[in-house]
Amino acid sequence: MLNVFVFVLYRKLIGARYYLRSYEANYGPLKTRLDFRSPRDIDGHGTHTSSTIGGRRVPNASSIGGLGSGTATGGAPLARLAIYKVCWPIPGQTLAEGNTCLDDDMLAAFDDAIADGVHVISVSIGTDTSRPYKNDGIAIGALHAMKRNIVVACSAGNSGPTTYSVSNVAPWIITVGASSIDRIFSSPIVLGNDMIIEGQSITPFGNRTYPLVYAADVENPGTTTNLTRGLCLRGTLSPALVRGKAVFCWRGGTFQTLEVQSAGGVATVLGNAYEGRGVGGRPYLIPATVVYFNKIDIFNYIETNRNPNVTLIQPKTLIGTKPDPFMAPFTSRGPSAIEPNILKPDITAPGLNILAAWSEASSPLKVPADKRVVKYNIDSGTSMACPHVAAVAALLKAIHPDWSSAAIRSAIMTTAKITNNVGTQITNSQGNIATPFDYGAGHIQPSKAADPGLVYNASYNDYLLFLCSSSGNLLDPSFKCPQQLPSPSDLNYPSLSIARLQGSRTVKRTVTNVGTKSSSYSVRINPPQGYLVQISPTTLDFSAVGEIKSFSITITAQSTAKKSVFEVGWYTWSDGIHQVRSPITVASP
Repeated sequence: MLNVFVFVLYRKLIGARYYLRSYEANYGPLKTRLDFRSPRDIDGHGTHTSSTIGGRRVPNASSIGGLGSGTATGGAPLARLAIYKVCWPIPGQTLAEGNTCLDDDMLAAFDDAIADGVHVISVSIGTDTSRPYKNDGIAIGALHAMKRNIVVACSAGNSGPTTYSVSNVAPWIITVGASSIDRIFSSPIVLGNDMIIEGQSITPFGNRTYPLVYAADVENPGTTTNLTRGLCLRGTLSPALVRGKAVFCWRGGTFQTLEVQSAGGVATVLGNAYEGRGVGGRPYLIPATVVYFNKIDIFNYIETNRNPNVTLIQPKTLIGTKPDPFMAPFTSRGPSAIEPNILKPDITAPGLNILAAWSEASSPLKVPADKRVVKYNIDSGTSMACPHVAAVAALLKAIHPDWSSAAIRSAIMTTAKITNNVGTQITNSQGNIATPFDYGAGHIQPSKAADPGLVYNASYNDYLLFLCSSSGNLLDPSFKCPQQLPSPSDLNYPSLSIARLQGSRTVKRTVTNVGTKSSSYSVRINPPQGYLVQISPTTLDFSAVGEIKSFSITITAQSTAKKSVFEVGWYTWSDGIHQVRSPITVASP
């Protein structure tokens, strides 16, 4: 019996399929020089995300150059994985420029995953932020999965910090934003005038001093405009002026360093347009550091010195950095462009500079010039955050096999934290206070999610009723919408959003006791600025596990409410042990 258990435990990958029919109908037969006609990962993305969900403990894992060294483990290391490959290269583009994932192929994968009996589906794929649910393959497939009580977690997208940029916004999906962990890869630079400027890098190199030039000063004539000068775009740098030098690019990443390298440059200092501390590292082929906050100082130094130079300091791993977490600059923000009466994203999880396994068929940079092979790589994106939440959902499924997918989402959301490791509110990467449109209910706390106290449940019919009020329910023709439709805000969701409040509105919420048998919860309200929030009753008394109680929330706009501006607040149920917190977002027309 022990041998059978050990065999099953180590049978990590229990299924792998691939889906090409829609791709080949649109692009023609797959060119096998671009990708494998199999489930095998040529990109690295699938290996990274799947190992984040369920990779077993591996000691002495690290990125190139030993950065981030330590024991790597997936969020649910004993979980078994079934892989469904639906994304393929776009002809004429490199892997680093992205791929395409077509609805028909994704729906086929959802159907197979459901038939295979999976418990959790993790989808690190973004969608068009304005596509109606009826035209969104992920939303449709996730609804079919939810009907069979399968949890579906999806990436919020990487189009931040723009508002209304969040994707995968169907309320039956757990939508995951990306935040940081308390680890950075410090790599400052020292200018020739001894000024030290903070930077980060995961490119291994030794300390060295280089002559320094500004990209705008070494460009080929006529290749740039006032809007593109200094950006190190392809074909813009003069080899005669760049050879043997470090080039300061006003901003950029992979393709900027490749341009510097192709022009004969030997190092790159990359400016940072908006990331602040949220620098997403790349293991470049030449020494490179991304600096933040002090770009102007570099520019001024170059322009005022005859022979400027820069010393790049070898990266090192720093643990326990503060404040943390903060929101990654790229993570897509709410409100939802499709239905702002549902708050999205739902939650945030680590998605910035995450170390995980990597396909040995893919180079770290995913460009033809990079011939390196690695077992582990650091990557950033809401794609990296999503599997963290999927892993927690898998653990909750194991602990509470009778919980619905809605209950699992509720447990994850209502136990999240909105403070960082210095006790202040979570910020964005620039240090400004973040809001639920950045992080949803907050930063995930897996251990607390196992015992949330109360959960907000929702059934398949509840979602269809929501669709009736939101978009006319075009996803299940067997369900007939009632003549009198509720507001989308009435869905029994762990958060509350009202997009166009005129006067006053009352919504109902229902919670199920999953905590102690006998308990009494009282409510605390932090109302959005300019609004009055009343909850009735103010106390919920439970005498049994599984008992259900309802309450009403009335929100009234006051004369001080700003027009067309979302304000945020919270309400929290507590029995002295559990803190069941829900965000509120409200705007008046």
